[in-house]
Amino acid sequence: MKNPSLSCPGPLPRREFLKLGSLALGGTSLSALLSLRANAKEAGRSVPDTSVIFLWLPGGPPHMETYDMKPDAPVEYRGDFKPIRTTVPGLDVCELLPMHAQVADKFTLIRSIAHRYPGHGDGMKHVLTGREPGDPGNFIVDHPMVGSMVAKCREKIRRGVPNYITVTDPGRDGIDVFGFGSAYLGPSTLPFIFAGDPSDPKFQVPNLAIAPQALDRLSGRLPLLRDLDHPPMGRDTGDLMTGIDVSQARAIDMLQSPLARKAFDIASEPQKLRERYGMHAWGQRCLLARRLVEHGASFVTMVLENPYQSGLPVHKDGVYNWDSHAVNCHIFNDLKFRLPIYDRCVSALIEDIYARGLDQKVMLIVTGEFGRTPRIENQTGTQTGVKQPGRDHWPQAMAVLVSGGGLKVGQVVGSTTAKGEQPKDRPLTPNDLWATMFRHLDIDYDNTAFLDHRGRPLSILPYGKPIAELV
Repeated sequence: MKNPSLSCPGPLPRREFLKLGSLALGGTSLSALLSLRANAKEAGRSVPDTSVIFLWLPGGPPHMETYDMKPDAPVEYRGDFKPIRTTVPGLDVCELLPMHAQVADKFTLIRSIAHRYPGHGDGMKHVLTGREPGDPGNFIVDHPMVGSMVAKCREKIRRGVPNYITVTDPGRDGIDVFGFGSAYLGPSTLPFIFAGDPSDPKFQVPNLAIAPQALDRLSGRLPLLRDLDHPPMGRDTGDLMTGIDVSQARAIDMLQSPLARKAFDIASEPQKLRERYGMHAWGQRCLLARRLVEHGASFVTMVLENPYQSGLPVHKDGVYNWDSHAVNCHIFNDLKFRLPIYDRCVSALIEDIYARGLDQKVMLIVTGEFGRTPRIENQTGTQTGVKQPGRDHWPQAMAVLVSGGGLKVGQVVGSTTAKGEQPKDRPLTPNDLWATMFRHLDIDYDNTAFLDHRGRPLSILPYGKPIAELV
């Protein structure tokens, strides 16, 4: 840990669970004990000014068409594209990512993360929670997504902007669409989530626009709301009331906060910078993410799923997410459209983080739930009706980009076999990535636990260590 004194204030360290039995027998309830302990530990404690931007690529981006190309593999493996050199010797990327190549000294590629869950639901739940996925075949998590863990550990922060924010496409803002649920951490740790295209001149953020006279009336009613929030004596409302209280406070903060309105005001950015990111949903979401962490948000998720929006034409060979099966799309034709958009927004975000001196404060993580099959498949497309190439799900190998966060950048960590099938050296798990992230946020993942629905203490991560090459 960078500073062991800066640990998560909300949950309970494991060693303190050993004391609960005798204390409970003495008449002290568990909830009261947790509350007393949290308040005591919070006193005099400062929270580090660190944050995370998480770019989520749902569907599973192809590692062999982006960050782990195999030009010497047989043709049925290597695909249509060639690698290009970058500013870092030995760190090559796809030819469709030339802007990445110019900022390669500011990011690291991890090529040896793998897991064993090939389904979208199971893969997302495992990657995002660090645990076994539980009930198969859906996206409802049994354990909290890492963003909710961060929100719980920083629940006392009130900076005028939501502490945990997610932006996605219209119709994709349900909390269970991608396994973004909070499970036993309750509704108070869910993200402030909304759908929208920040490149749209009519773009608005919910709960930010309110007339001054309405805000005055709301302020006058706050004491009444607080009185109504306290349940009758003896009634156990548990996490639900806590969630309502926190959600209400967050909504009121948003309505009253000029800082929140400023943070979300993407139109105030110079037009030249906006164009550098790209005047489309993906580009402006990435720019908005930078604004939000700069104004105090701790964990910002931007979903980069469908590139065919913001007035950009729908390609007949394309697919809305990164799920590039042959039946869904012609993988190479889809990527010819998708990757230049992705290249622009991700490279601009990396460039901007460093240019603004945020590279110690902000850690950038870019990944999906798995990679794609090394061997190319050919099937008839459901949209095109003709044979076309694609790749299936492949959790045995995936590539992850990280940047900022005070990490060691300009390098490659790990490698896969000659055909991109599995880690060759330095095998890692998603939990090693999250351990690295928690270290950046000064959250003591080794000695902090949450209570699950049964009241059992569960550590933040069941395993995983910070990636030594990065820290």
